Amino acid sequence: MKRILVTGATGQIGSELVPALRSRYGNANVVAAGHKKPPHQGVVEEGPYITLDVTQIEAISAVVRDYQIDTIFHLAALLSAVSEKNPQLAWKVNMGGLYNILEVSRENNCAVFFPSSIGAFGPNTPRDNTPQDTLQRPNTLYGVCKVSGELLCDYYYTRYGVDTRGVRYPGLISYETLPGGGTTDYAVEIFYDAVANKPYDCFLKPGTYLDMMYMPDAVRAAIELMEADATGLKHRNAFNITAMSFAPEELAASIQTLIPGFSMRYTVDPVRQAIADSWPRHMDDHAAQEEWGWKPQYNLEHMTRDMIERLSKKLEHR
Repeated sequence: MKRILVTGATGQIGSELVPALRSRYGNANVVAAGHKKPPHQGVVEEGPYITLDVTQIEAISAVVRDYQIDTIFHLAALLSAVSEKNPQLAWKVNMGGLYNILEVSRENNCAVFFPSSIGAFGPNTPRDNTPQDTLQRPNTLYGVCKVSGELLCDYYYTRYGVDTRGVRYPGLISYETLPGGGTTDYAVEIFYDAVANKPYDCFLKPGTYLDMMYMPDAVRAAIELMEADATGLKHRNAFNITAMSFAPEELAASIQTLIPGFSMRYTVDPVRQAIADSWPRHMDDHAAQEEWGWKPQYNLEHMTRDMIERLSKKLEHR
């Protein structure tokens, strides 16, 4: 990687991936591309920032040529709950955008990182120790796009030799960016209310176990996979990765060890609950461990402590 483009740079992953890449490869060598969401000030000031609609293939081609891009981290997408509200737009952005990125990469010899998700599985997939290779029949448009994206990336590698790589992310927790319409967003929202000394209304019911990961691990996973020796990669795309699995009440209890007065209520959202009930509780990530040395650094306790500390400082300076 020498010249990098990050689409969806103002989103949950992108807003933390861009600084990490710039720290590693130099500010001028990482182009951050957003669309409608206002960028973080640092994203604009510390390196190139552009506005890019990934549904416009000509615009992508121009950016890749103008900046001599050789690697694309394609993060631009509509998340799960938002996709269910507008499935037509979700298909256009999530699938049309990926197709455009892959076509431009084929023509310009770019490597591509594509983030899949636990949403790529479905209600008939084994939910505990979900295998790397298993039945994938999602019942959400978001999940359909993720499965299709995994297959399309595999196709562009085998058919055209495009260096496509990717992971299946669990729910991601970050203090930098507010939630954007995902099913696991409760695990971010809860910290904002806890730090503000307010009770939290959880939209998932007790006992809803889901795979989760703290954002520093998620960012590191993307970079490590793209830097890995290709000869060791048997799967290349859609590696299961995980760090922790917990239910809402367990996260609340972890927060209460540091904020004893915190309380949580339940106001279940049937749409997001149904999505969560179709997703894995815990994925088997041995393929990622064996093929490129994946290993998480944060568990629930360490993540909770760091999240509260950093979010408290962030909100103090508002």
